[in-house]
Amino acid sequence: MGRSRYKVYEPTAPHFVTCTILHWIPIFTRPETINIVFESLNYLKETSNLKIHAYVILENHLHLVARSEDIAKDMARFKSYTARKIIDHLQEKKVTTILDQLAFYKKAHKVGKEFQLWQEGIAPKQLLGDAMMRERIEYIHNNPVKRGYVDTASHWRYSSARDYEGIPGLLSVDPTW
Repeated sequence: MGRSRYKVYEPTAPHFVTCTILHWIPIFTRPETINIVFESLNYLKETSNLKIHAYVILENHLHLVARSEDIAKDMARFKSYTARKIIDHLQEKKVTTILDQLAFYKKAHKVGKEFQLWQEGIAPKQLLGDAMMRERIEYIHNNPVKRGYVDTASHWRYSSARDYEGIPGLLSVDPTW
């Protein structure tokens, strides 16, 4: 994970992780950028046995409850791939305002790169037991409600709340842990 101050001590345990866009810039306001996130997560589910138990994507960050054989490695792969694809997309669409911000706020030690998309680290929190899992999943699902975006968690389309109500969401999740 590079220079992250966060450590993963049990890489195969379920973790609550947060990935935040640099300087909280609203990148996930269009389906195209969110689809890049889904594409990457689906790829990791197929190739790295990543299991996603819950997720929410908001305009400038996302939360996951996930596990894999090495969660830190898989999240690094996720962030690297999505950063490249999203920056390519922004360049293709000539979204210069956001690109200028990603260049301006880029950390000085990120040499050889013009832009930085993600803040460093994933802020992993290992989940110990069913109570912690349920609490984090509830937190994830209620994040858009708390922000006032929707009245009911299942109304937020970029969340696994629908899956937990028996309605297929945009990204399949594994509700067993």
